Amino acid sequence: MSKIKIAIAGVGNCASSLVQGIHYYREKNPREEIGLMHHEIGGNKPGDIEVVAAFDIDKRKVGKDLSEAIFAPPNCTTVFYPDMKPTGVAVQMGRILDGVSEHMREYDEKYTFLPADLREPTKEDVVRTLKESGAEILLNYMPVGSEEATQFYADCALASGVAFVNNIPVFIASSPFWARRFKEKNVPLIGDDIKSQLGATITHRILTDLFKKRGVKLERTYQLNTGGNTDFLNMLNRHRLSSKKKSKTEAVQSVAARRLENENIHIGPSDYVAWQKDNKVCFLRMEGKLFGDVPMNLELRLSVEDSPNSAGVAIDAIRCAKLALERGQGGVLEAPSAYFCKHPPRQFTDDEAYHLVEQFISEERDHVRKVFDYSGWQGEQAGAKGLK
Repeated sequence: MSKIKIAIAGVGNCASSLVQGIHYYREKNPREEIGLMHHEIGGNKPGDIEVVAAFDIDKRKVGKDLSEAIFAPPNCTTVFYPDMKPTGVAVQMGRILDGVSEHMREYDEKYTFLPADLREPTKEDVVRTLKESGAEILLNYMPVGSEEATQFYADCALASGVAFVNNIPVFIASSPFWARRFKEKNVPLIGDDIKSQLGATITHRILTDLFKKRGVKLERTYQLNTGGNTDFLNMLNRHRLSSKKKSKTEAVQSVAARRLENENIHIGPSDYVAWQKDNKVCFLRMEGKLFGDVPMNLELRLSVEDSPNSAGVAIDAIRCAKLALERGQGGVLEAPSAYFCKHPPRQFTDDEAYHLVEQFISEERDHVRKVFDYSGWQGEQAGAKGLK
C-alpha cells in the first residue's frame, strides 16, 4: 500500500503519541499489536501513515525535526518509542490567533507555550505547504477553545482539498455551515472532539446506556477530571472551556433514557495538577433508582495516560479518512464521526456507532450512504426480527 500522507496542526502531547505510535506499530506483527482497535482499515496499517508536514508556534519546536519536536517542552506524555530517527520533516511556524490563552503567561515556561518570534503564515502559505508536501489529511490538535485557529486550518484544508480530522471541541463537523462547505467541495471531514480509546466520556456513556437498558432511573451524575498537561492548564480559562463542557455533556445526555436537568449533571475538566503531567484522573458518580424506587449509587475512579488514549482513536480516524478519499466520498463522514468523536453531527449509542463504522470500513460507498439513514436501518433490523 502507498503511504497515507498527513499534516499536523499542533505538535503537542497528542501529536507526540500519534507519531510515536506510527513508528511503534510499524515494527510490530499483528500478534504483538496491543492497543489497536483495527490492525488494518482499507488495507492500511498504522505504519502506513507518514507525517509530511507539521505546524506549531512554540520556539522550542519550530524549525526542529518532528522526531525532536514531539519530545520538546511543554510536552510531557509517556515516551514509549524513544528511538525516533530524523523524519526529514521540519516543524513550520503556524498561526497563533487564539491558540494561546492569556492566562498561560503566568506559569513557568516548562508548563506553557513560548511563541516563536517569527512571521506567521498566511492561508496561502499553509495551503502551499499542504499541496507541496502531498498531504492528504490534516489533523487539528489546537488547544481547547481555539475557535479562530481551528477555523483557519479547516479553511486551509478546504482550499487545498485535504481531508480534515477535527480532534478538538470546536464545532466544525457539527456546524451546518462548515459541513455544507466540506460537502460542496467533496472533501472528507471527521469531528468533533475525539473520544479517548477508553477514557472518562466513553466510560460514562457506556454506563449511562447501561442504566437505560437495565431500567435504572439516572437522577444525578458528575464527571470530574484532573490532569497536569497543557490541555488542563489551558482550560483553567473557563471561557475556553465552554465548548468542551458542551461536547462532553451532550455525549452523555444523548444516550440517557431522558435528559437530565442542568443542575443534575456536571461534566468537564475540573482542575490542573502539574505533577500529574499527562496522566488524567476521572472521578465519576452516578445516582439513581432501582426496582421498587430503591436508591443506588455508583462511584468510579479512572486513571489513564491522556494522549496515547487519544492517539489510539486518531490512528483509525486517519485511515477512515483515507478510505473516503479513495472512494471519492466527501462531506461529514457520519459513521466515523459518531464512533470516534464526542460531538458528531448525529449521536448514536456506542454499540450503534460501532456497527455503523464497521459497515463503513467494509462496505461499498453506496451501501454506506444507505446505512447513514439510521431510521431506515433501524426499520430494516426490526423487520428482519419480525417486529415490524
